[in-house]
Amino acid sequence: MLKYRSQAEILRARRGAPPRTTLAYPHEQLTQSGTVALRERLHERAGALPGVIEGSNSTSTPGIRTFLLESEFAEGPREAFLAGGEFAHLHPDGSLHLTLPRDLGDEVVVQGWGEVHVDAGARRGSPIFMMIYAPRDEDELEAVWRIFRMSYEFALGLL
Repeated sequence: MLKYRSQAEILRARRGAPPRTTLAYPHEQLTQSGTVALRERLHERAGALPGVIEGSNSTSTPGIRTFLLESEFAEGPREAFLAGGEFAHLHPDGSLHLTLPRDLGDEVVVQGWGEVHVDAGARRGSPIFMMIYAPRDEDELEAVWRIFRMSYEFALGLL
């Protein structure tokens, strides 16, 4: 079994100030979006993971790409999922909403890669519902990809 702390420690601190985000629903990133090419690469990598399928999202925000696990892969705890088999979704601005184990989510916040979702307490009942900031360059894409993989592993039941 993987350890949260050891996974998080490979994340260096994100450089610079955090982006501006909305303080209410819908929770969106307002500044520091990366390029379309970076978003597309993240989308392609996510869709290539075993058991991942792209589905629809119940939110009204157009352009969201939702990632679900096929039922035979979805062995994580209930808290690993946003709704149904959905464990993450990618916004048009390049930010992600996903779930992480509590310790790992805390470390991601401390390192500056994301924040607890504004609806975490009101709608989900858990501080592990996160916004991960959009990658701004190749190095950040790799860090965001590691975080995404940890969310995927959480949904698989490996964390």
